[in-house]
Amino acid sequence: MDASDTVETRYWEPVGNGRVQCNLCPNHCRLAEGQRGACFVRMNQGGRVVLTTYGRSSGFCVDPIEKKPLNHFLPGTPVLSFGTAGCNLACRFCQNWSISKSRETDTLADSASPEMIADAAVRLGCPSVAFTYNDPVIFMEYAVDIARACHERGVKAVAVTAGYICEEPRRDFFNSMDAANVDLKGFTEAFYEQLCGAQLQNILETLIYLKRETDVWVELTTLLIPGENDSDEELDAMTKWVRRELGADVPHHFTAFHPDYKMSEIPATPSETLARARRIAMGNGLRFVYTGNVHDESGGSTYCPECGHKVIGRDWYEITKWALTADGCCQHCGASIPGVFNGPPGKWGGRRRAVRLGR
Repeated sequence: MDASDTVETRYWEPVGNGRVQCNLCPNHCRLAEGQRGACFVRMNQGGRVVLTTYGRSSGFCVDPIEKKPLNHFLPGTPVLSFGTAGCNLACRFCQNWSISKSRETDTLADSASPEMIADAAVRLGCPSVAFTYNDPVIFMEYAVDIARACHERGVKAVAVTAGYICEEPRRDFFNSMDAANVDLKGFTEAFYEQLCGAQLQNILETLIYLKRETDVWVELTTLLIPGENDSDEELDAMTKWVRRELGADVPHHFTAFHPDYKMSEIPATPSETLARARRIAMGNGLRFVYTGNVHDESGGSTYCPECGHKVIGRDWYEITKWALTADGCCQHCGASIPGVFNGPPGKWGGRRRAVRLGR
C-alpha cells in the first residue's frame, strides 16, 4: 500500500439518508457525505467511512522510552515516535494540542509506509516504535499495519492512548501492541464529560480488558490539574480501584500540568501535589508509583517492593543506577520486578532526535 493512501475502515454502519455511523469509539459520529468525525481523520466518503491520514505523520522523533512514559519497558532505550493529527477526545487541558487538535492537513508534513517505519526503527537502533503525540486509536488501521511490519523485524509496538475505543476495535487494536501507556485522566464522570468530552466508564473497561485479557505491558498516567482532579478523595478512589481491578504491579505515573490550550488560567501543578498523590497511591498498595514533568529523582526511580533497595535510578530520563539481573530481578534480594527487561539498560538518555523518513 502506498504511504499516503486514503483507506476504508471496518467499524461503521449505514444509518440511512446517505449517512454512516462510525463505530470505532463511543462518540459514534453520524456523518453525511464528505463530513469528518470529531477526530477529524475519519470521514464519510461515498457512503463509507475512510481514514484520510493513512501513511501521513506530523513528524518522527527518536525519544527515550521513559518519555512515553514507560519505566518498566526496555528501560534506557530509544523509541521511534510519531503521531498524525486529530483526536477523539476534546480535552480542554491538552498538553499537545497543536497536533491533537490540528484541523490542518499541512500538519502532516511527513509520510512513510509501515515497512519504511519498521526499517527505520531497525536502522536507528530503536527496539520499539511508539504511536504518540496524538491518540493512535483514531488511526488504528495505519498503527496496526505498522505494528505488524515491526513485528516481522523484531521491533515492538507501543501505544500511548486515552483508551477511548469500542469493544470490537479495542480487541483488534491492542492485539497488535506490545505495550501501552493509558491516560487515566481523572476518576469522575463529571471530569471526563466536562473537561474531556468523553466517558470514564469506557476507559475503565479498556483498562480491565488490557489487564485481564491481553499480554500487553500496561502503565498508567494521570495528569494532575490543580482543583480539578487532585483531591485526596479522588486520588484515594482512583488508586483503590487500580489496586483492586488491575493489581499492585501496574506502574502509575502522576505528572504535572502546565497552563495550556483552553485552561491557560490554571496554575502549574506544585511538586507537593505529585508527592501527595504518590503517597496516597502507595498507601493503597500500589508498588510502583512515579512522579513526572518535575525534577524528582526519588519519585522517578524504581524500588524493590520486597527489600526497598533502589533497583533503577532515574534523573529525568537518565538511568543513574541499575541493580537488576538480566531477567529483571533485584540484585539485592532476588525478587522479580514486573516489566519487560532485556539485559542491561540502554544508554540513550534524555536525547530527542528529529528524523525524516518520507518524501
